[in-house]
This record gives sequence, structure tokens and C-alpha cells, in this order.
Amino acid sequence: MTLRIYIPRDAAAVSVGADEVAALISAAARKSGAEAEVVRNGSRGMLWLEPLVEIERDGVRYGYGPVTPADVPALIKAGLLEGKPVAGIKSPLAIGVVDDHPYMKRQTRLTFARCGITDPVSLTDYRAHDGYKGLERALGMKPIEIVDEVAKSGLRGRGGAGFPTGIKWKTVHDTPMGQQKYIVCNADEGDSGTFADRMIMEGDPFLLVEGMTIAGIAVGATRGYIYLRSEYPHAQKALNAAIAAARAAGYLGPNVSGSGHAFELEVRMGAGAYVCGEETSLLESLEGRRGLVRAKPPLPAHKGLFGQPTVINNVLSLCAVPYILSEGAKAYADYGMGRSRGTMPIQLAGNLKFGGLFETAFGITLGELVDAVGGGTLSGRPVKAVQVGGPLGAYFPRKLFDTPFDYEAFAARDGLIGHAGVVVFDDTAQMAKMARFAFDFCSIESCGKCTPCRIGATRGRETMDKVMAGENTVKNLAVIEDLCNTMKFGSLCALGGFTPYPVMSALTHFPEDFGRPAKKLAEAAE
Repeated sequence: MTLRIYIPRDAAAVSVGADEVAALISAAARKSGAEAEVVRNGSRGMLWLEPLVEIERDGVRYGYGPVTPADVPALIKAGLLEGKPVAGIKSPLAIGVVDDHPYMKRQTRLTFARCGITDPVSLTDYRAHDGYKGLERALGMKPIEIVDEVAKSGLRGRGGAGFPTGIKWKTVHDTPMGQQKYIVCNADEGDSGTFADRMIMEGDPFLLVEGMTIAGIAVGATRGYIYLRSEYPHAQKALNAAIAAARAAGYLGPNVSGSGHAFELEVRMGAGAYVCGEETSLLESLEGRRGLVRAKPPLPAHKGLFGQPTVINNVLSLCAVPYILSEGAKAYADYGMGRSRGTMPIQLAGNLKFGGLFETAFGITLGELVDAVGGGTLSGRPVKAVQVGGPLGAYFPRKLFDTPFDYEAFAARDGLIGHAGVVVFDDTAQMAKMARFAFDFCSIESCGKCTPCRIGATRGRETMDKVMAGENTVKNLAVIEDLCNTMKFGSLCALGGFTPYPVMSALTHFPEDFGRPAKKLAEAAE
């Protein structure tokens, strides 16, 4: 029986030597004549263990990590390529059965169920693990029934705003036929501390292809585009391979699986602009123009790509659809809390012992994520702040760690879930510098179309410099608050509109870092 050895092709694993490890193990197998097959899978998401080498015996996967090229000879000598039970291989890198690892056992993997399990570019492997079951069911339904199924699941946009996916689909579906309609996937994952889109596109690209195909059939769209950030060449390669395989097998093209429905798909690369993560800027870029925010209305669902009705969804939103269709809306909606249904792939990063991808149902608290799952800070120092939602997300102190991961719960405390990036800072972080960074980031990435964002961010950065220099602190902090109100309510899109979240949360929860006593700040807030 051929031994299967899994070594991730995920960019995070490759960055720490996975290609070299795979080459050494493959060479050793050839030299010894061992019946061993090296499979380049996706990442399991335990990034502190990458490269994670897994050995499969009798359907059970045993893990070793992090494996460096220098570790390979010792693993080979210990019996990695031999026929004896894998559990008998002695190595300080051994983590045992991967599925039994505490980090994995705490998760509820619906979207990432296959990631790290299969060969990402093998259609046979994808189908063997329940791939295309969702599309098969969808093809037996009327388009409006597919839309209703997604609506009943409670799926909301996973890219930031949390808008109900079913409503978007219904709007495009109800647009009179005869018009060209489009499905656009926003894969311009640019928030700090986020990597779930990249991981799923590199580790399970057929899932996105299937999700977009279902969306196209549901709303009557015959063409789809994946707008991918230019920094993701590994994802581009995986997606193009999956699209070619799906097309060759009849899952894409003029007659999807013999259903009479047409759907074609292609990848388009972005040019590195953060603002193109905003849906209308993305459309401008996709049409070949500079990425400038469009005024709304009209909404993209009415007048989107090339002026036609368009569904724009995030990668994770579309990747949730196959499960919903294959297992039913109720199976998905049974997870979560309140209006936040299903699961959320949460990305743990920053000063954290166990950073990585952690998928779980909505409702887990921020404290559980940081302390129990993430293991606290890597530095060993106390946690000072956690930023959730990318560079425009609020900074939460430990006193807010009881906040459940839920769109409404975070909004009630002036925070954002966004794309669910969780970045941890210890007590050495200077929050005035972090607030200045938010203004600076916005000033650099602004498309320049609206005055509150273009000018407000620059003035905010300049004023924050004065605060940090101790110059007229009270007066300049009042200017900061005024600028934040102007940007929040006057900006054309979320880039300028959300910049006040990190600034005001830093000022509210960490006033001492701005030379302002906590008591005075509390009185001012009243």
C-alpha cells in the first residue's frame, strides 16, 4: 500500500521552507525505493506548526511540525518512509493524530472542511470529499428556490458589512431577463491580519468555483469574475488550474453538467490598491479604469459591472454556498447566534502563541479566542489591545473580552467584525501611534474622490503628531474627534467612514497613551 505524505503548498508554508522539505522527502523516497506519494495539500491553519508534514496510514493522519529542511534526515532515519506503524515514529516534532489536536477539535469546519485534507487541484479528490453535491442539488431546483435557500440559511457577507447574501441575490434575480448579469467575487483580501480568502483559494479552489456557479444559476448570470489581489500568485495558479479542470469536466461552459445553464468564469488580477476591496472601486478596476469609489445609488445589484445587474460577494460568502445547498439551509442556520448564523473562519494573528485559521460558529467570545485558542501573547507579556476587522477595526481592551463574536454585539460596542482578522498587541504597544497609523493608512490608500477621506485623514495624521509631541493636547484631541465625526458621516465609502473606529477606540479605551486622564475622558464622553 502506497504511503501518502502531505506537505502544504499554501503560501504561508512555502514561505518557511515547505517546497524544500517536499523536495527532500521526495528525493529520499526515490532513493530508497519506498512506495510513498508526496501530496501538496492546503494548510490546516495551524500556522505555528508550518511546514506541517502529515503521514496517512489506514485513513488516519499523523503530523510532524514545524519541519525544516534540516529536520528531514532525522525523520527519514526514524522511519518516516518505512512500512512500520506511523505512530511508532519517534520525533520531538510529532503532534500525534492531527484531527485530535486541541486546536482542530475545538473547531466547527464547514467552509474549511476540505482545506488541508485534499489535493487542491484534483477534481477527483474534491468530488470524493462531497464536492459538487451542492451544485447537483441546485440543478434540480428552480433559481428562486436556490435564492430562498441561501436567504433562509441566514448567510451574511463575510467581507465586512455583514449584508444578507440572500437579499443581494434576490435583487439580481428579480431583474428582468434579457440583460447580461454577472457574478463578481471580491478576492482583494487586503486587511492586516487576514488570510482566510488566500487559504481557501490555495487549499480548496474548487469550492469557490462551485459556489460561484451556483450563484450564477440562481440569479441568471452566465459569467463570473474573480478579482484577485496581485500579491496572491499561488492562489491565481490554483484557481486557474481548478477552473480548467472544471471546464474540462463540464462543470463550467455553455451547458453546465448538461443542465442547459451556461456559466463561464475567469480570474482577473488587481493592481495592489486597498480601496479596490470596496465593491464599486473594484468594479471600476475590473472595467479597466482607475479604482475610484462610485456614488450609490445605483447599487451594483441594479447597475454593476459594465452597467449590468451584478452580484458581488466575498470569497468566504461564496464558499459557504455549496454547504448550504448540499446540506440545507437549516443545517447551516443551526450554528451561530442572533442574526449571525453559520460559522466564521477567524484569523488569529499578531503577538499570539498560536496564530492561524480557526473556524467556529458565531458566539465564541473575544477572550476565548485570544486566551484559550490563541494561547495569549507570544512575548509572554499581558495583552493590551486586540484589533478586530483589519486596519479600520476598533481596538478592544481586556475589559471588553466578554464580547461575543457577533455582528450586532461588536457594533453595540463600536466595533467591527469585518473580515474576522484578530490582531493581538501586548502592553508595549503605544496606542497613540496606532491611532496615527490609522490616519496615515487612510491618507495613503484613499482614492481621493471625497474630501472627508482625502483631506480628513491627512489633517488627522498631522494633528496626531501634535498630540504625540504634547502640543495643546486637549485642543488637538478635540480636533481629532471632530475630524472623526466628519469622516464617519461624510465619507463616500467605508475607507474614510471606518477610519474613526481605530482612532476613537484607542482614544476611548487608552486615554493615558494620549496624555489624557481616563477620568477626564469619561466625563467628556458624558
